[in-house]
Amino acid sequence: MSKSTLKTVLELGPILAFFVAYVLLKDRTFEIAGTSYTGFVVVTAAFIPLLIVSTLLSWKLTGELSRMQVVTIVLVVVFGGLTVWLNDERFFKMKPTLIYLIFGTLLLVGLLRGQSYLRAVMSGVMPLDQEGWMKLTRRMCAFFFGLAALNEIIWRTMSTDAWVNFKTFGLTAAIFLFFIAQGRLFREHATDEAE
Repeated sequence: MSKSTLKTVLELGPILAFFVAYVLLKDRTFEIAGTSYTGFVVVTAAFIPLLIVSTLLSWKLTGELSRMQVVTIVLVVVFGGLTVWLNDERFFKMKPTLIYLIFGTLLLVGLLRGQSYLRAVMSGVMPLDQEGWMKLTRRMCAFFFGLAALNEIIWRTMSTDAWVNFKTFGLTAAIFLFFIAQGRLFREHATDEAE
């Protein structure tokens, strides 16, 4: 297995494992130390160490962690931990909102300073000229704020099943489609290095 394939497995594996475990355990209740826990809370409790281990393995494999990975792992531990400790699934459902608000706000701060913080973390992947980076950063900033709002609407108005499906497949599809929609920008603003 190549390093890039292994890295992808380590990033997507825990999310798919969460989904499969949730589907298998969602209708069950577990008695642990005299307290009843839903399948969602139990799966969340298992997801936290799984994500930590996969992140550490990814770090060992690549020798680096992105800021996004660090923020994500911190928020998973904090909000997943609150979900388990307080036996309240709402905390874990809020996590994507906070992740997208943090990233959207960071990009907005950079834009207000006339900079593309996105360029600092993605320039090796997508060589673009300065104008391209600024356009992509503005679009990504708006996209993150939109995802934060969408997550809030879904978890507050729909069932846990709907939210888990949205989190597992909807967000992944939205990110994929967002980057597909930027094809023209990538073509028009690619640098000589990218060409």
